Amino acid sequence: MSSFDTLLPRPVSVTPAPGSCPWPSPVDVRGADLPAEGYRLEISPSGVVLSCADAAGEFYGRQTLRQLAGPDAFRAASLETGLSLPCGVVEDHPRFGWRGCLLDVARHFRTKAEVLRFVDLLAAHKLNVLNLHLTDDQGWRFEVPEYPELTSVGGWRPSSMQGSGGPQDGRPHGGFYTGDDLREIVAYAAARAITVVPEIDIPGHARAALAAYPALGTESSYEIWTSWGISTSLLSPSESTLDFFRTVFDYLLEVFPSSVVALGGDETPGATDEHREFVRLLAEHLTARGRTPMGWDEVLDIDGLPPMVIGSWQHEAAGLRAAEAGHDVVMCPEQHVYLDHRQAEHPDEPIPVGAVHTLEDVYAYEPALTGPRLRGVQAQVWSEHLDTVRRVDYMAFPRLSAFAEVAWSSGARDYAEFLPRLRDHHLPRLDALGVEYRPLAGPHPWQTRPGVPGRLR
Repeated sequence: MSSFDTLLPRPVSVTPAPGSCPWPSPVDVRGADLPAEGYRLEISPSGVVLSCADAAGEFYGRQTLRQLAGPDAFRAASLETGLSLPCGVVEDHPRFGWRGCLLDVARHFRTKAEVLRFVDLLAAHKLNVLNLHLTDDQGWRFEVPEYPELTSVGGWRPSSMQGSGGPQDGRPHGGFYTGDDLREIVAYAAARAITVVPEIDIPGHARAALAAYPALGTESSYEIWTSWGISTSLLSPSESTLDFFRTVFDYLLEVFPSSVVALGGDETPGATDEHREFVRLLAEHLTARGRTPMGWDEVLDIDGLPPMVIGSWQHEAAGLRAAEAGHDVVMCPEQHVYLDHRQAEHPDEPIPVGAVHTLEDVYAYEPALTGPRLRGVQAQVWSEHLDTVRRVDYMAFPRLSAFAEVAWSSGARDYAEFLPRLRDHHLPRLDALGVEYRPLAGPHPWQTRPGVPGRLR
């Protein structure tokens, strides 16, 4: 495929031609009858013609030009002169309409600047959904004007567990986003063809809300959780709690224009029929407001749900069941695309948790579900053990780069063909972007975390 094989994700159709074009070069943008998010690049010594189906297609075409120009084009300021583009034609469009990544900012808060940086990294990989996990037992990160204690109390915890089952670190942790912060993130992402799908988790994973407003539960007081795992504390499925969360979701809808809004519904030990009815009523509330509710696959046990998007996380079979029940599906199974899980058996892996998901494992993932109910796929970056942005980088990359090719490129994939493209062309781009990814040979000494326990499966 000549020099065009430096592209990642792989292009659908490539026709190389002799010659080169200077970078940057004038780009003549034209509309074209192409698949959604698709584009065609015609590169000649005189310039570039970019034909696109829509604004997203234009953005992805420009990303491909940056890829073709080389790693220096990914720096904030170019260090080289005389960069050029290889001449030829590239015609490309994505495999899935939902190419997502979940970022958990509830367990460990990421600043607005860090979220914007993560958006840039998703955009560089032509991913188009950021599922922002805003609330959990360990923190509430979303300002709601009517209920200020959600953030003044629920946004802060006095300590955090070290690793899995380890001692407490005794270090306060917290933070939250104002409505304007989130509007800025949404606008920044939209300019990069990314939709931000917010998530407020109910009726479990709610200890932060319960600590702020104990009347939402069944006990007189709660402490924000400083451990990891599954809390048995659930919201009370009362009418007053339902009204509270209707107000919360209504404000969420003012901030996030996404057609899909996530409400969790997962990991609720001891849940009753009343809790299940609570989830159904909030799903109907979102539907009545013109949005599509999204829930984790446990909600499939609830009768009478409106049409939803189901995140199939427990296993592949859940996605098949959801599609049979008439729901759309995003495949995000723990066994394949949970990027908080360890990357090798080696003892130097920092805080080894979960099962081993190697780079090759992620690249090999194929969703079991096919057909019109499959919206796409999503990788998951849960943050219990990712307490700095450097640790997010280490766990996410380059596995998220492999996942991006799964989400974008149709047809058979060959890891032996992918690996040299990643090593020789894409890792230098990550270097230029300042991403502290896991080296292919294993962690740098400063990326290990000896003595911090993990939880293996």
